[in-house]
Amino acid sequence: MLALHVLASGSSGNAAVVENVVTGAGVLIDCGICKRDFLSRCDQAGFDPARIEAAFVTHEHGDHVKGLGVVLRGLAKLGCQPPIYVARGCVANSDALAKVAEAFEVRELAAAAGASVIEAAGVRVIPFATSHDAAASFGFRIEDAADGDAISYLTDSGVVTPAAHAALADVRILALESNHDPKMLAAGPYPYVVKQRIASDAGHLSNGQAAAELAALVSASRAAGQREPQTVVAMHISQNNNEYSLAKRTLEAALAEANCAADVLCGYQARLTSVR
Repeated sequence: MLALHVLASGSSGNAAVVENVVTGAGVLIDCGICKRDFLSRCDQAGFDPARIEAAFVTHEHGDHVKGLGVVLRGLAKLGCQPPIYVARGCVANSDALAKVAEAFEVRELAAAAGASVIEAAGVRVIPFATSHDAAASFGFRIEDAADGDAISYLTDSGVVTPAAHAALADVRILALESNHDPKMLAAGPYPYVVKQRIASDAGHLSNGQAAAELAALVSASRAAGQREPQTVVAMHISQNNNEYSLAKRTLEAALAEANCAADVLCGYQARLTSVR
């Protein structure tokens, strides 16, 4: 059985832990928050950060990696030195990741067809490519090696590719980007070029795009006899171009239309969201 602990989600910093509930071990996805917040929210989640057995980087943007080095140094003092899985291009594009690569074990991350599944903490981590304006960008499907429980995690993608859609199916917990409301984005304070970037196919999923993907997943799961999600976590919600309540309502409406009883939660910028 797996648990998802969203320590932070948003443009000011992202970090999440997927925990193997049976063993207490886990894997880290991104770390764009400070060590104090990282440790505090792990404690709130009841997760021992010294049990992290691998770290995975979605892409090189600062809100996903700026806290990784200091957190890894803190973990090392606890006797925890997990390998970091990251694309080579992301390391080359980021001073923060380059410094991490100098001090810690870094392993190449790729999502090519036939790429090996990564095993750590009693889980299988399967990377898949996303569509974002980075050197490389990934989402992750995490499966419990013992009982088949599954979580999929997708943020920072302007569209849901066919490969990503397949990776999001047949899971119990779905963490899905619901970044912005198009009307709020258009009327908001960002420069035009930034608005264009966010709304592009290499930007971020809107509430409506997330809702459409969720409806498609439910329909496809039923047709294939697969699991429907029990919990959906709306991720990377913009504090300038969205509202937590709006993102939640939009996804809930899509689920109601599909006659799916999944719960919808939000990943917050400044507080923990845990799903077991």
